[in-house]
Amino acid sequence: MPHDHATHAHGASSDADPRRLAAALALIVGFMAVEVAGGVIAHSLALLSDAAHMLSDAATIALSLLALRLAARPPRGALTFGLRRAEIVSAMVNGVTLLILAAFIAYEATARLVSPPHVHAGLVLGVATAGVAVNLGAVWALSKADRSSLNIQGSYRHLLADLYGFIGTAVAAGVILASGFQRADPIASLLIAALMVRSGTALVRDSGRVFLEAAPRGLDPEEIGRALAAQPGVVEAHDLHVWEVTSGFPALSAHVLVEAERDCHEARRQIEAMLRERFGLEHTTLQVDHAGSELLAIAPAPASVRRGR
Repeated sequence: MPHDHATHAHGASSDADPRRLAAALALIVGFMAVEVAGGVIAHSLALLSDAAHMLSDAATIALSLLALRLAARPPRGALTFGLRRAEIVSAMVNGVTLLILAAFIAYEATARLVSPPHVHAGLVLGVATAGVAVNLGAVWALSKADRSSLNIQGSYRHLLADLYGFIGTAVAAGVILASGFQRADPIASLLIAALMVRSGTALVRDSGRVFLEAAPRGLDPEEIGRALAAQPGVVEAHDLHVWEVTSGFPALSAHVLVEAERDCHEARRQIEAMLRERFGLEHTTLQVDHAGSELLAIAPAPASVRRGR
């Protein structure tokens, strides 16, 4: 007998996560204004690049906070999974934003390599050093959050790339102070852009996998299929699908045929236990039938029957 079973086991993000995101947002917004002013006064593209990145950080964290709120809403109407994929949309937007900003920064840095302006390196060094401290605080706040969420991971990657950017800017300022090599500033900007491309590409790739309903990383459908077929009394397993509803919420569906003498319900329970213990799959939909059994087919009745002839 067919039996469909669904087990929902995806907890909402920890209540602490929004607070940590809000703390990181306050640090970033507060320092961003200082950095913009310093970049304009010092004529430093590296500082302005960092400021642009921090603006994207602030937008990223604000979007992440919104996504957490949306994802926590219960399923209703046509949205049978609720708005849990709002977190994945947020991660995709974060990744695309990083790539666009990286392109603008790389373009401007290339122009400054050709004709470098004079950079007030002392001011740049002071602002960059303060930026390292601020970003360390923001990164520390998010390091304690649930980074299995692609949404949280997106915000964390933004901040981490920004931290590396500040370090690069400080090094560039030190080089200018020591040697007068003005092109160190746009070179640091290009390094910042490269970090942004790396983080943005990873976010777009990972969120794209979820949207394309690829199997989650670490779950091999072929291995799962072999494990299903190896269960006692199982003759065949097909129509196997493994996908990810949102971060940390893998799901599986399959049609399993068992021997005629096997209890379908008991077989289903054993398979569910195996999937949960071996693969961490809590949300499963299994249709279990006896091999060779004829399933009821529903088809339109002949015209003569419909007319009562």
